[in-house]
Amino acid sequence: QVQLVESGGGLVQAGGSLRLSCAASGRTFSNYDMGWFRQAPGKEREYVAAINKIGSNTYYSDSVKGRFTISRDNAKNTVYLQMNSLKCEDTAVYYCTARTPSILLRSTRWDYWGQGTQVTVSS
Repeated sequence: QVQLVESGGGLVQAGGSLRLSCAASGRTFSNYDMGWFRQAPGKEREYVAAINKIGSNTYYSDSVKGRFTISRDNAKNTVYLQMNSLKCEDTAVYYCTARTPSILLRSTRWDYWGQGTQVTVSS
């Protein structure tokens, strides 16, 4: 089992920035791809970003490409999501995910999920 705990969410004005963190425990962190999803009220869950186990490859949805950056620190068992130029439509609960490595980083199969952290962007 992998346990995931997100932090860093909050309230920010449009155009601002936030950095989400996700601390992992339970298994060898560097053996897992890591990702972020989000879900806004009344909307389907959206796959936001992913990073492979060694941090050499990343995936972003079109809605966040160029504004969000996913990174990881395998020494700290932590994955980050730097969110810049935030928009009101980025408001959602953000979930950290982990999985055994997939050939296709854009694959939506994920094995482990955190509890989520709320991000609210005000106009």
